[in-house]
Amino acid sequence: MTQTQENRRQVLYWRLLARLFDQEEQASLESAGLAVVEDIGLPPALLDPQVAVDSIVQRHPELAAEFDGLMLPAAQDERDGAAEVRRAALVSKVLLNVFNTGTGTVSAGQLSRWQADAGWLERALGCKPGELRGNRSGGRGVSPTGTGGAPAPDLSTLLPEIGPELGALEGDLVKRMHLREVLADPVLAARLTPSMSLIEQLLRDKDNLSGVALANAKALIRRFVDEVAEVLRTQVRKATVGALDRSVPPKRVFRNLDLDRTIWKNLTNWSPEEERLYVDRLYYRHTARKTTPQRLIAVVDQSGSMVDSMVNCTILASIFAGLPRVDVHLIAYDTQALDLTPWVADPFETLLRTNLGGGTDGTVAMTLAQPKIAEPRNTVVVWISDFYEWHGEQLFESMAAIHRSGAKFIPVGSVTSSGRGSVNPWFRERFKDLGTPVISGHINKLVHELKTFLTS
Repeated sequence: MTQTQENRRQVLYWRLLARLFDQEEQASLESAGLAVVEDIGLPPALLDPQVAVDSIVQRHPELAAEFDGLMLPAAQDERDGAAEVRRAALVSKVLLNVFNTGTGTVSAGQLSRWQADAGWLERALGCKPGELRGNRSGGRGVSPTGTGGAPAPDLSTLLPEIGPELGALEGDLVKRMHLREVLADPVLAARLTPSMSLIEQLLRDKDNLSGVALANAKALIRRFVDEVAEVLRTQVRKATVGALDRSVPPKRVFRNLDLDRTIWKNLTNWSPEEERLYVDRLYYRHTARKTTPQRLIAVVDQSGSMVDSMVNCTILASIFAGLPRVDVHLIAYDTQALDLTPWVADPFETLLRTNLGGGTDGTVAMTLAQPKIAEPRNTVVVWISDFYEWHGEQLFESMAAIHRSGAKFIPVGSVTSSGRGSVNPWFRERFKDLGTPVISGHINKLVHELKTFLTS
């Protein structure tokens, strides 16, 4: 990289830092940045944080491909100095739009634009839009520039920090909205894009909504539930196909005919003179699968720190409830427990009956869960919580008793798309000693654990 190109790159990143940490424009940096952008043939609108990335791409569709994977690592010889300057301009645009959220009240349109820009950042990091925003606790943001003229760091290595930060920013924007007023206006409500942060606020405030506002809130919740359910349903279908049951003879129908095996087994009947294979026996494929009746008891902490898990677990339970010969029960708790089993097939109705927030006392949920374990060997209990409990020792002893009874007990730290979640170290160590370690809260791991149990 020549010194001129390095100076250009530094100008763009210094301007980015100045705008992130100070709302006031620095005239010299703004004019220098504009000169660089125009000189390399990019639209000046890249420097305007009020212009969404969607708008840039709509006017300049050739840039869409450049944003995809923009922050993924590349071999040193794959980018020359000019390419690094161009990359710096595009990276600056995405980071400024996402991390410079300003202050004051946020409109429905502003939230939707931010969510779209955050989606472009996730695409730049090689993820799907929304993939990184599954958890809101964790590290802080990152600086896009290196030191001493070093190349900008590869932000894809910082996904564990960026994901929670994006979730926190989205949550803050939702809180700054006059949500009730937005929901009362059908035009504004239609501009809202469902997200975990928005659904959390809607569920917390649902008892204060009525009329048009309540109807719009329910529509948003149902949209979000349906979108997440479609993704999870695909994962469950792939993971819950039972093992072949070879104790059941295969049906002797043409679609089950194993042609390769039939030919192989009858090769001794080949007649060279006639060039004909005589078949003594046809072989068929086994298609019957084991479908032992199983009971799934899902217990989920609905306290304030576990909102993502409550939403995802409710949707997942409804999907498993739709599988043949799987009896699903769902219990939610904070300081009180609620048996949601009658509504488990409809996650939308289930979520409307939750009461997010409050403390955590798992003993009240255990009182509801224990009587449901009628046949321990055919029962799996999934307990989803951060396990910061008021009556920890008493609750753990009850969980250990379930494990000793022969039922499968699966403690889960959280159920989010990012898989991150804080778990009480006291419980973590005791579950490990018990032989039932807390699994990562990534939802794919939970699906795998349930598949192993249900098809074994």
